[in-house]
Amino acid sequence: MINKISSISSLLSKYIGVIIILFSVWAFYQPTTFTWATSYTAWLLGIAMFGMGLTIHGKDFKFVLTQPKNVLIGCLAQYTIMPLSAFALAKILNLPDDLALGVILVGCCPGGTASNVITYIAGGDVALSVGMTTVSTLIAPIMTPLLVYALGGAWVDVSLMAMVLSVVKIVLVPVLLGILIHTFCGEFVKKISGILPLVSVVSIVLLIAGIVANNVEKLLSCGALVLIVVILHNAIGLFIGLGVARACHIEYTKETAIAIEVAMQNSGLAISLATINFAANPLATLPGAIFSVWHNISGSIFASVRRNKKHSSTTGLKPALE
Repeated sequence: MINKISSISSLLSKYIGVIIILFSVWAFYQPTTFTWATSYTAWLLGIAMFGMGLTIHGKDFKFVLTQPKNVLIGCLAQYTIMPLSAFALAKILNLPDDLALGVILVGCCPGGTASNVITYIAGGDVALSVGMTTVSTLIAPIMTPLLVYALGGAWVDVSLMAMVLSVVKIVLVPVLLGILIHTFCGEFVKKISGILPLVSVVSIVLLIAGIVANNVEKLLSCGALVLIVVILHNAIGLFIGLGVARACHIEYTKETAIAIEVAMQNSGLAISLATINFAANPLATLPGAIFSVWHNISGSIFASVRRNKKHSSTTGLKPALE
Protein backbone atom coordinates (compact mmCIF):
# COMPACT_ATOMS: atom_id res chain seq x y z
CA MET A 1 0.00 0.00 0.00
CA ILE A 2 2.79 2.41 0.98
CA ASN A 3 4.62 1.59 -2.27
CA LYS A 4 1.53 2.47 -4.31
CA ILE A 5 1.08 5.76 -2.45
CA SER A 6 4.81 6.48 -2.91
CA SER A 7 4.47 5.96 -6.66
CA ILE A 8 1.49 8.31 -6.78
CA SER A 9 3.39 10.83 -4.64
CA SER A 10 6.39 10.72 -6.98
CA LEU A 11 4.19 11.17 -10.04
CA LEU A 12 2.28 14.10 -8.55
CA SER A 13 5.53 15.80 -7.46
CA LYS A 14 6.94 15.47 -10.97
CA TYR A 15 3.87 17.04 -12.56
CA ILE A 16 2.99 19.52 -9.83
CA GLY A 17 2.95 22.39 -12.33
CA VAL A 18 0.27 20.67 -14.43
CA ILE A 19 -1.73 19.79 -11.31
CA ILE A 20 -1.64 23.38 -10.06
CA ILE A 21 -2.87 24.61 -13.45
CA LEU A 22 -5.72 22.08 -13.53
CA PHE A 23 -6.88 22.90 -10.00
CA SER A 24 -6.50 26.64 -10.65
CA VAL A 25 -8.75 26.36 -13.71
CA TRP A 26 -11.22 24.30 -11.66
CA ALA A 27 -11.16 26.92 -8.89
CA PHE A 28 -11.62 29.71 -11.44
CA TYR A 29 -14.78 28.20 -12.95
CA GLN A 30 -16.15 26.64 -9.75
CA PRO A 31 -14.83 28.90 -6.98
CA THR A 32 -17.25 27.68 -4.31
CA THR A 33 -15.41 24.35 -4.30
CA PHE A 34 -12.22 25.92 -2.93
CA THR A 35 -13.10 29.21 -1.23
CA TRP A 36 -12.83 27.52 2.17
CA ALA A 37 -9.11 26.87 1.71
CA THR A 38 -7.98 30.44 2.40
CA SER A 39 -9.27 30.12 5.97
CA TYR A 40 -6.51 27.56 6.51
CA THR A 41 -3.69 29.34 4.65
CA ALA A 42 -1.23 29.28 7.56
CA TRP A 43 -2.05 25.64 8.38
CA LEU A 44 -1.65 24.48 4.78
CA LEU A 45 1.75 26.12 4.42
CA GLY A 46 2.76 24.90 7.89
CA ILE A 47 1.92 21.33 6.86
CA ALA A 48 3.96 21.73 3.67
CA MET A 49 6.91 23.07 5.68
CA PHE A 50 6.58 20.24 8.20
CA GLY A 51 6.76 17.78 5.30
CA MET A 52 9.92 19.52 4.12
CA GLY A 53 11.45 19.25 7.60
CA LEU A 54 10.78 15.51 7.66
CA THR A 55 12.85 15.11 4.47
CA ILE A 56 15.92 16.93 5.83
CA HIS A 57 18.77 14.61 6.82
CA GLY A 58 21.80 15.29 8.99
CA LYS A 59 23.90 14.79 5.86
CA ASP A 60 22.24 17.86 4.34
CA PHE A 61 23.87 20.01 7.03
CA LYS A 62 27.13 18.13 6.53
CA PHE A 63 26.95 19.04 2.83
CA VAL A 64 26.47 22.70 3.74
CA LEU A 65 29.60 22.56 5.89
CA THR A 66 31.67 20.74 3.25
CA GLN A 67 30.61 23.00 0.35
CA PRO A 68 29.87 26.33 2.04
CA LYS A 69 31.03 28.41 -0.95
CA ASN A 70 28.40 27.09 -3.36
CA VAL A 71 25.60 27.23 -0.79
CA LEU A 72 26.64 30.78 0.16
CA ILE A 73 26.69 31.90 -3.49
CA GLY A 74 23.22 30.43 -4.02
CA CYS A 75 21.72 32.00 -0.90
CA LEU A 76 23.30 35.41 -1.53
CA ALA A 77 21.97 35.34 -5.09
CA GLN A 78 18.56 34.27 -3.77
CA TYR A 79 18.26 37.14 -1.31
CA THR A 80 19.63 39.83 -3.64
CA ILE A 81 18.55 39.09 -7.22
CA MET A 82 14.91 38.29 -6.52
CA PRO A 83 14.15 41.05 -3.96
CA LEU A 84 15.93 43.79 -5.94
CA SER A 85 14.44 42.72 -9.28
CA ALA A 86 10.98 42.66 -7.67
CA PHE A 87 11.51 46.21 -6.39
CA ALA A 88 12.79 47.35 -9.80
CA LEU A 89 9.85 45.81 -11.69
CA ALA A 90 7.34 47.35 -9.31
CA LYS A 91 8.91 50.79 -9.80
CA ILE A 92 9.50 50.58 -13.56
CA LEU A 93 6.00 49.24 -14.30
CA ASN A 94 4.43 51.60 -11.75
CA LEU A 95 2.40 48.79 -10.21
CA PRO A 96 -0.54 49.50 -7.91
CA ASP A 97 0.37 49.33 -4.21
CA ASP A 98 -1.22 45.90 -3.61
CA LEU A 99 0.43 44.24 -6.60
CA ALA A 100 3.79 45.88 -5.88
CA LEU A 101 3.66 44.51 -2.34
CA GLY A 102 2.75 41.04 -3.64
CA VAL A 103 5.68 41.00 -6.07
CA ILE A 104 8.04 42.19 -3.32
CA LEU A 105 6.77 39.44 -0.99
CA VAL A 106 7.50 36.79 -3.62
CA GLY A 107 10.97 38.20 -4.22
CA CYS A 108 11.89 38.26 -0.54
CA CYS A 109 10.94 34.64 0.19
CA PRO A 110 13.39 31.71 0.38
CA GLY A 111 13.72 29.04 -2.28
CA GLY A 112 10.79 26.67 -2.75
CA THR A 113 10.98 22.90 -2.30
CA ALA A 114 9.83 22.44 -5.91
CA SER A 115 13.31 23.60 -6.93
CA ASN A 116 14.73 20.31 -5.66
CA VAL A 117 12.46 18.31 -7.97
CA ILE A 118 13.15 20.59 -10.96
CA THR A 119 16.91 20.37 -10.30
CA TYR A 120 16.66 16.58 -10.34
CA ILE A 121 14.80 16.66 -13.66
CA ALA A 122 17.44 19.03 -15.06
CA GLY A 123 20.29 16.70 -14.08
CA GLY A 124 21.61 19.34 -11.70
CA ASP A 125 23.26 18.94 -8.31
CA VAL A 126 20.33 17.89 -6.11
CA ALA A 127 22.38 17.86 -2.89
CA LEU A 128 23.36 21.49 -3.48
CA SER A 129 19.73 22.38 -4.24
CA VAL A 130 18.53 20.80 -1.00
CA GLY A 131 21.35 22.51 0.92
CA MET A 132 20.44 25.93 -0.47
CA THR A 133 16.72 25.43 0.16
CA THR A 134 17.41 24.33 3.73
CA VAL A 135 19.69 27.26 4.56
CA SER A 136 17.54 29.91 2.85
CA THR A 137 14.46 28.56 4.67
CA LEU A 138 16.14 28.51 8.08
CA ILE A 139 17.34 32.10 7.75
CA ALA A 140 14.00 33.27 6.28
CA PRO A 141 12.66 34.46 9.69
CA ILE A 142 15.40 37.10 9.59
CA MET A 143 15.91 37.80 5.89
CA THR A 144 12.33 37.82 4.59
CA PRO A 145 10.85 40.30 7.11
CA LEU A 146 13.90 42.59 6.89
CA LEU A 147 13.79 42.69 3.09
CA VAL A 148 10.03 43.21 2.95
CA TYR A 149 10.36 45.97 5.55
CA ALA A 150 13.15 47.66 3.58
CA LEU A 151 11.63 47.32 0.10
CA GLY A 152 7.87 46.99 0.63
CA GLY A 153 7.82 50.00 2.92
CA ALA A 154 7.96 52.17 -0.19
CA TRP A 155 4.32 51.25 -0.84
CA VAL A 156 2.69 50.20 2.45
CA ASP A 157 3.37 50.21 6.19
CA VAL A 158 5.17 47.01 7.18
CA SER A 159 5.26 45.69 10.74
CA LEU A 160 8.67 44.06 11.03
CA MET A 161 7.98 42.17 14.27
CA ALA A 162 4.60 40.86 13.07
CA MET A 163 6.26 39.48 9.94
CA VAL A 164 9.08 37.89 11.92
CA LEU A 165 6.56 36.12 14.16
CA SER A 166 4.54 34.98 11.12
CA VAL A 167 7.57 33.43 9.41
CA VAL A 168 8.69 31.78 12.64
CA LYS A 169 5.24 30.22 13.17
CA ILE A 170 4.51 29.03 9.65
CA VAL A 171 8.03 28.17 8.47
CA LEU A 172 10.68 27.79 11.16
CA VAL A 173 8.66 25.92 13.80
CA PRO A 174 7.17 23.32 11.39
CA VAL A 175 10.53 22.75 9.66
CA LEU A 176 12.42 22.33 12.95
CA LEU A 177 9.70 20.01 14.26
CA GLY A 178 10.03 17.91 11.14
CA ILE A 179 13.83 17.78 11.52
CA LEU A 180 13.52 16.72 15.18
CA ILE A 181 11.08 13.93 14.36
CA HIS A 182 13.37 12.76 11.56
CA THR A 183 16.32 12.81 13.96
CA PHE A 184 14.67 10.76 16.72
CA CYS A 185 12.29 8.62 14.63
CA GLY A 186 14.46 8.12 11.57
CA GLU A 187 13.41 4.56 10.82
CA PHE A 188 9.71 5.39 10.84
CA VAL A 189 10.26 8.48 8.67
CA LYS A 190 12.31 6.37 6.27
CA LYS A 191 9.38 3.98 5.85
CA ILE A 192 6.98 6.79 4.93
CA SER A 193 9.50 8.98 3.09
CA GLY A 194 7.97 8.10 -0.27
CA ILE A 195 4.62 9.64 0.63
CA LEU A 196 5.96 12.85 2.20
CA PRO A 197 6.03 14.83 -1.09
CA LEU A 198 2.31 14.08 -1.40
CA VAL A 199 1.67 16.05 1.79
CA SER A 200 3.37 19.14 0.38
CA VAL A 201 1.76 18.78 -3.04
CA VAL A 202 -1.79 18.57 -1.60
CA SER A 203 -1.17 21.51 0.74
CA ILE A 204 0.27 23.81 -1.93
CA VAL A 205 -2.35 22.89 -4.54
CA LEU A 206 -5.21 23.63 -2.10
CA LEU A 207 -3.52 26.87 -1.06
CA ILE A 208 -3.25 28.11 -4.67
CA ALA A 209 -6.76 26.92 -5.58
CA GLY A 210 -8.17 28.79 -2.60
CA ILE A 211 -6.49 32.05 -3.62
CA VAL A 212 -7.74 31.69 -7.22
CA ALA A 213 -11.28 30.88 -6.05
CA ASN A 214 -11.44 33.96 -3.86
CA ASN A 215 -10.01 36.31 -6.50
CA VAL A 216 -11.80 35.42 -9.73
CA GLU A 217 -12.97 38.97 -10.46
CA LYS A 218 -9.57 40.43 -9.61
CA LEU A 219 -7.85 37.93 -11.90
CA LEU A 220 -10.13 38.99 -14.74
CA SER A 221 -9.28 42.65 -14.18
CA CYS A 222 -5.51 42.49 -13.59
CA GLY A 223 -4.45 38.87 -14.14
CA ALA A 224 -2.65 39.64 -17.42
CA LEU A 225 -0.54 42.37 -15.81
CA VAL A 226 0.41 40.12 -12.89
CA LEU A 227 1.31 37.28 -15.27
CA ILE A 228 3.65 39.55 -17.27
CA VAL A 229 5.38 40.75 -14.10
CA VAL A 230 5.70 37.19 -12.78
CA ILE A 231 7.20 35.94 -16.07
CA LEU A 232 9.74 38.79 -16.10
CA HIS A 233 10.61 38.29 -12.42
CA ASN A 234 11.11 34.56 -12.81
CA ALA A 235 13.17 34.96 -16.01
CA ILE A 236 15.45 37.49 -14.31
CA GLY A 237 16.05 35.00 -11.51
CA LEU A 238 16.85 32.16 -13.90
CA PHE A 239 19.25 34.00 -16.18
CA ILE A 240 20.99 36.30 -13.73
CA GLY A 241 21.28 33.37 -11.29
CA LEU A 242 22.88 31.35 -14.05
CA GLY A 243 25.14 34.27 -14.94
CA VAL A 244 26.31 34.69 -11.34
CA ALA A 245 27.12 30.99 -11.07
CA ARG A 246 29.11 31.08 -14.32
CA ALA A 247 30.97 34.20 -13.20
CA CYS A 248 32.03 32.22 -10.12
CA HIS A 249 33.32 29.42 -12.40
CA ILE A 250 31.00 26.79 -10.94
CA GLU A 251 30.59 23.47 -12.75
CA TYR A 252 27.57 22.75 -14.96
CA THR A 253 25.44 20.69 -12.56
CA LYS A 254 25.94 23.18 -9.74
CA GLU A 255 25.23 26.27 -11.87
CA THR A 256 22.02 24.55 -12.98
CA ALA A 257 21.01 24.03 -9.34
CA ILE A 258 21.80 27.64 -8.41
CA ALA A 259 19.85 29.13 -11.34
CA ILE A 260 16.78 27.03 -10.52
CA GLU A 261 17.03 27.72 -6.79
CA VAL A 262 17.26 31.47 -7.28
CA ALA A 263 14.25 31.61 -9.62
CA MET A 264 11.89 29.25 -7.81
CA GLN A 265 10.53 30.99 -4.73
CA ASN A 266 8.50 29.69 -1.81
CA SER A 267 5.50 31.55 -3.20
CA GLY A 268 3.21 29.73 -0.76
CA LEU A 269 4.94 31.71 1.99
CA ALA A 270 4.36 34.93 0.05
CA ILE A 271 0.65 34.11 -0.13
CA SER A 272 0.49 33.31 3.59
CA LEU A 273 2.31 36.49 4.59
CA ALA A 274 0.04 38.57 2.37
CA THR A 275 -3.06 36.93 3.85
CA ILE A 276 -1.96 37.19 7.48
CA ASN A 277 -0.11 40.52 7.57
CA PHE A 278 -1.68 42.55 4.76
CA ALA A 279 -5.40 41.84 4.86
CA ALA A 280 -6.04 45.45 3.81
CA ASN A 281 -4.19 44.73 0.54
CA PRO A 282 -6.12 41.75 -0.90
CA LEU A 283 -4.47 41.87 -4.35
CA ALA A 284 -1.10 41.18 -2.70
CA THR A 285 -1.90 37.44 -2.76
CA LEU A 286 -2.19 37.27 -6.56
CA PRO A 287 1.53 37.49 -7.54
CA GLY A 288 2.32 34.58 -5.23
CA ALA A 289 -0.55 32.48 -6.61
CA ILE A 290 0.40 33.09 -10.25
CA PHE A 291 4.12 32.67 -9.49
CA SER A 292 3.35 29.23 -8.03
CA VAL A 293 1.86 28.18 -11.35
CA TRP A 294 4.37 29.85 -13.63
CA HIS A 295 7.66 28.92 -11.96
CA ASN A 296 6.81 25.22 -12.25
CA ILE A 297 6.14 25.64 -15.97
CA SER A 298 9.25 27.71 -16.68
CA GLY A 299 11.35 25.53 -14.38
CA SER A 300 10.30 22.40 -16.26
CA ILE A 301 11.17 24.01 -19.62
CA PHE A 302 14.52 25.24 -18.29
CA ALA A 303 15.22 21.78 -16.83
CA SER A 304 14.53 20.13 -20.18
CA VAL A 305 16.89 22.49 -22.00
CA ARG A 306 19.66 22.04 -19.41
CA ARG A 307 19.29 18.25 -19.35
CA ASN A 308 19.44 18.02 -23.16
CA LYS A 309 22.46 20.31 -23.27
CA LYS A 310 24.19 18.23 -20.61
CA HIS A 311 23.44 15.05 -22.55
CA SER A 312 24.71 16.59 -25.80
CA SER A 313 27.92 17.70 -24.10
CA THR A 314 28.63 14.27 -22.61
CA THR A 315 27.99 12.50 -25.92
CA GLY A 316 30.27 14.86 -27.83
CA LEU A 317 27.46 16.45 -29.83
CA LYS A 318 27.12 20.17 -30.27
CA PRO A 319 24.44 21.50 -27.94
CA ALA A 320 21.31 22.85 -29.63
CA LEU A 321 21.24 25.89 -27.34
CA GLU A 322 24.24 27.91 -26.23
